[in-house]
Amino acid sequence: MSFLSRLFGTEPDPKDALRPLWQRTVEIARESQWYRDCGVPDTVEGRYDMITSVLAVVLIRMEQTPELRTPSVHLTELFVDDMDGQLREQGIGDPALGKYMGRMMSAMGGRLGAFRDSLMSDRSGLEAAVKRNLGLAEGAEPAALAKQLEALHDQLASVPPAAILDGEISR
Repeated sequence: MSFLSRLFGTEPDPKDALRPLWQRTVEIARESQWYRDCGVPDTVEGRYDMITSVLAVVLIRMEQTPELRTPSVHLTELFVDDMDGQLREQGIGDPALGKYMGRMMSAMGGRLGAFRDSLMSDRSGLEAAVKRNLGLAEGAEPAALAKQLEALHDQLASVPPAAILDGEISR
């Protein structure tokens, strides 16, 4: 789709088809178990950690299926759009926005890489990846969160591609 087609509305934005999946990803990230049972602080930073963690697991699942690879790019674009909007709502303006978005994307990329390495090969490294990449509450052990992320990954493996695209992920 060309830029002009999107600008003038002659073709639908391919991201629109992924909105249910994005919304479901955020819903999963907001489930109370992450905060209550896994030691993720229920703060803005903790919620960001969970959104990026759940999104990373979803993207890893999508990477494994050829027909989901292009949609995974659109899902990432929805993440960027949403984070941009959240920052603007918090009063962060254009001069500083790029810096904040750069940090957020760097954190997202780091989690995606660390979780991919752990979930796709040696799962024993997932706990260390969680400890390195997320801020947990004082005294919280990363093992509980790693176990839940691994369970989500395993659950997503059994969800058909069409259901993934439609955000039909039960928990």
